Amino acid sequence: MNCARILRRTELALRSWLRFIVPLALLVAVVPIVRAATQEQDPQAASPEVSRSEGRQPNGAASLIEHKDKHPVSHGPKKTHDRVQLQSRLVNSTLTVADRSGGYISGLTKNDFKVFDNGVMQEIAYFSDDDVPITLGIIYDVSGSMRDLTNVSFQALRSFFDSSHKDDQYFLFVFKDRPALVQDFTISPDEIVNRVVSVKAQGGTALYDAVYLGVEKARQGRHQKKALLVISDGLDNNSVYNQAELRELLQEGGVPIYCIGRRELDIGAVNLKNISEWSGGHAFFPGDGPKNFDIYSNIANMLRHQYVIGFYPSDTASRDLWQKVLINVKAPPSFGR
Repeated sequence: MNCARILRRTELALRSWLRFIVPLALLVAVVPIVRAATQEQDPQAASPEVSRSEGRQPNGAASLIEHKDKHPVSHGPKKTHDRVQLQSRLVNSTLTVADRSGGYISGLTKNDFKVFDNGVMQEIAYFSDDDVPITLGIIYDVSGSMRDLTNVSFQALRSFFDSSHKDDQYFLFVFKDRPALVQDFTISPDEIVNRVVSVKAQGGTALYDAVYLGVEKARQGRHQKKALLVISDGLDNNSVYNQAELRELLQEGGVPIYCIGRRELDIGAVNLKNISEWSGGHAFFPGDGPKNFDIYSNIANMLRHQYVIGFYPSDTASRDLWQKVLINVKAPPSFGR
């Protein structure tokens, strides 16, 4: 019995040593190989001065071979790695086509449009007229100046949802002296309506801040098409962001803004027109009557009947930050003017 125990302990001890000795032996064997390979390299192998030549593998496939001569011959000034930078910017424009009566025209094709960039006709690289869902942020003014309009605009908002795409994604900012996100992304119009009902109109007005945060939030939406619906009288007296900062964001944001205001001929209307124009949207002033409801459903239908046209600018050398883009439409006679 004692002999058996001694043999068993000896076996376990040998196994333990083998687990340690075998990796160590492999490491010792590898070190000289690595060291020998290191000694064979040129001392300046780490230099970025690498000349390139194109060679062919035995099977005829092209390859890029990097090498460095130990005694290079001077062929003019030394050059660092050549750097190739490719840039391609697809410029997308979202637009709506309407007839003289204000009806939205669908069914046009790519061939019905012409795009000009700084007066030069461009090739249309992307075209879509699909009725796709949209990420829509609703920016709702609940400041004291909107107290008598809150109920009317709230009722009209329902008509907007009745005409919207069933898969639209919404979020809601309300604002008075400061903006607040009261409903995050949702596909349920009821959640938006319920949030609006619970807010009382009071306090100052931070319109610019609300629009600024709304654009940033819309960019996070899951749909490619994005827009904001701003319901306000257009006054601002409590924003942190100024008009110039807001304008810069809107011109670069790619989020068109559709404003619904109270009266077209007042100071607030000027603000709403500027905001919509800078973003590529539109401002509406239905007043307090029944037209209020028509405008909301009209905007919803407009968002569903838009065309997206994209092109790659041919003038790639231009350093202008802004370029004038003109889009012409020549609809078939059956569509009217």
